[in-house]
Parts: sequence; C-alpha cells; structure tokens
Amino acid sequence: MKDLRINDEIRVREVRVVGEDGEQLGVMSIRDALTLAAERRLDLVEVSPTARPPVCRLMDYGKFKYEQAKRERESRKKQKVVNIKELKMRPAIEDHDFEVKVKSARRFLAEGDKVKCTMVFRGREIVHASLAQETLKKLADAVADVGIVERVPKVEGRAMIMILAPKKGV
Repeated sequence: MKDLRINDEIRVREVRVVGEDGEQLGVMSIRDALTLAAERRLDLVEVSPTARPPVCRLMDYGKFKYEQAKRERESRKKQKVVNIKELKMRPAIEDHDFEVKVKSARRFLAEGDKVKCTMVFRGREIVHASLAQETLKKLADAVADVGIVERVPKVEGRAMIMILAPKKGV
C-alpha cells in the first residue's frame, strides 16, 4: 500500500472510479476521472492496479497518508520488545547462589523478558551432565508460576542451555 499511484501517475485509458464515501461511479476515461477529482478538490488514487480496469478512489491523499501513518504508530506502540536475559551458573552451584539466580529469573520473567539459563562446564564437569540437567529442571520448577520452559535443556559445546519464557497473563 506504500507505492500507490495518484493523479497524473496513473497511466491507463480507463479506470473504475469509487467515490470518497464508497459509492461506485462507474468506468470512465482517465481524463474524466481526473477532471471529476479536480472538481471535488480530491486526488484520484489507484487502489487496485491489477484489476481490469484498475480501480481508483477519490480521496484526500494527504489525509489518507496521515491516517495510515497514525495507525502504524499505534500498532508499533502496542508491540512489546522481548529481551533475552542470561543467567550463567556452574553444575556445583551452592544453594544460596541458586536462590539468587531463581530470584533474578523471577524478576526477568515478571518484566516480560525471556531467560536463557546457561550451565557452563569446566574441565571434566561435562561428564556430570545429568546433575546439571537436574539443576536446570529445579530452576524451571522454582519459576513455574511466572514462566514456562520454551526450550528444554540441551548441551551445546561446553554448556547446557535452557530457555524460559514468561507465562501469558502474568
């Protein structure tokens, strides 16, 4: 809808003309349609160029563009940008440290952000992947009232990653 042709940009012989309030004015030559638009102090805007003959509407193009931009701004306002916050931990995490991570995850999810939980392995810790998986599951259970598991824990390189998403309506 961005590149609509208006007035003299329309290069066809005949067009189907629709009035400003939606009434059909019929098929007429482009010259007659432009004259009609000029008499009513409106623009002739090609709204359906693929139709045979193309459909043109009489409207105030400046006002139309303004309204369209206004609708676009309103829809952008309603969109929520979702950020991904990351929590890093180790398989041998202490209880208090784990509680701090849970608290942070709850806060991030409550703010509407996703949480990427990364369990980082060093040295031979990777052989204890089941322990890390249990810790991540414990974290998911601890925040189950505000978030859901979007991606189950999965080993990627020397880390195990799980993604939590905020619950709808929280």
